[in-house]
Amino acid sequence: MAHVPDNYLGVWKRRLIAFQSGRTDSETAVYWLQTPRLFADLRIPPAALPALPLEQLNHTDLLTLSEQKGFAGVTEVEGDICQWHRKLDYQPDSAGQDIGRMHFETSERLIETALDDDYYEVWERLPDSRGICRGQWLQAADDPTRVACLVLAGDYFLFAASRVVTLALGGHLRDHMNAAAAHQLLTTELSFGRHHGGQTPWQIDYSTLPRQTGLPLLPADIDPTAGDLFSDPRVLSSLGTYAPETGWRCAPEP
Repeated sequence: MAHVPDNYLGVWKRRLIAFQSGRTDSETAVYWLQTPRLFADLRIPPAALPALPLEQLNHTDLLTLSEQKGFAGVTEVEGDICQWHRKLDYQPDSAGQDIGRMHFETSERLIETALDDDYYEVWERLPDSRGICRGQWLQAADDPTRVACLVLAGDYFLFAASRVVTLALGGHLRDHMNAAAAHQLLTTELSFGRHHGGQTPWQIDYSTLPRQTGLPLLPADIDPTAGDLFSDPRVLSSLGTYAPETGWRCAPEP
């Protein structure tokens, strides 16, 4: 699979989605970080939740979290058609295609339209997302079915990691939840933030895990521009809130 065109690289913030039904949404926090092949996408509806670990949230709060979305994988572009091959998903795998028709109104403003015209989305590139653009796919060292990725573009990062338990296919996440195991199904992490050129590195601005917002993804002394970032043992051993006991290992792109 070829690299995506350079004009897609960076971080795109969704300003609006409008459906043919007339429904619109400009309130959900949506960020799509695109590298030459890997991508990650985070979608958090507005909700006032306590900044607590999942284990300390009540069932109502957990159901609110189940409305979040996020995914990561590999992007393919052919002409004006863009397809995101999801290899990690916050919601249950639906086996459906994520594909849209893309039109650049300007170099920094992108319109995505459904192939059946059911919706259109307005995306704008964040100015500080130009620059170094790279990513790494990861697997748990002791479990190849548990995956993650760390992607960076300019001043931004997005870390995505699959949940600690297996989830059945299809439906909506809330339909799979029960009081006994609800928090385990919500351990999929997507954490997005900035490193501010090393001034306040790895600060999480949005996360599917409420407790993580405002906290560092990685220790402040880990250089986000380092060439050996993805092989740094400190990164591989501790990356993420629910890091595997034996850490991560670098893996081929899916």
